[in-house]
Amino acid sequence: MTQPLQRLALAFLGLMALGAAGADWLAPAPYDLQNREALGEPPSSKAPLGTDELGRDRLSRLLHGSRVSLVLAPTAALISVFAAAALGALGGCLGGRWERAVASAADLTLSLPGLFLLLALRSVLPLNASAWLSLAATFTLLGLLGWAAPARVVLASIRRLRDSDFVLAARARGVAEWRILAVHLVPNVRPILAAQFLVAVPAFILAEANLGMLGLGVPESMPSWGNLLRELEGQPEALTRPLERPELFAPALLLIAAVLCFQALAGARTESST
Repeated sequence: MTQPLQRLALAFLGLMALGAAGADWLAPAPYDLQNREALGEPPSSKAPLGTDELGRDRLSRLLHGSRVSLVLAPTAALISVFAAAALGALGGCLGGRWERAVASAADLTLSLPGLFLLLALRSVLPLNASAWLSLAATFTLLGLLGWAAPARVVLASIRRLRDSDFVLAARARGVAEWRILAVHLVPNVRPILAAQFLVAVPAFILAEANLGMLGLGVPESMPSWGNLLRELEGQPEALTRPLERPELFAPALLLIAAVLCFQALAGARTESST
């Protein structure tokens, strides 16, 4: 059952990635083009998902918003996993006070209210900051704040492996510690890092969506799944009668589908690594 589910998740993520990568060609109009003569129009042949309150094509904004979320959330996950691998491997190999320092720093980071800390750090940026600066700052902060949980997993794995028979045999033969780390330890924690990456990506997608709905994520007029969901705040009737305006829920459906696909891949990866 795992293999078909994994293939389905990969296929769906591949379709979303292709749509996001081809947004410049697939989008019916530029994502920031405002048509004052078509404000809040329902779906039509020219605008399959209709237009928003500023006359911008929703499908175009959804395609370009998928590009932002699907590219930058994995980038932030790579930052967090790389930091976790470096700190976890350092603490696990050196042991002693280094191990205690990494574990204490991870515990301290996990004890902090992540979302509130992210909101505080994100609000430091000036209001007139460029869209690309806000975009880079948002996902860099997500990556830097997400290292603690995978670092604890890496630290525990390195601690278990450093006393294993093959590592002790390598030390007995006089192999340098850096070579033991590079040849024996890192390859054995690589599946764990891959699973942590797949866990982190949907977490960062959801974090950006939360920031976007609060107005602190990717700024207008650049779209992302987070700020596209803000449109539902001005459409309370859509929440009570969703079948009348189903096009408004397209970002939410894509967000849920992407999170479920990454979770399915993470579950399969975790099962294969245990």
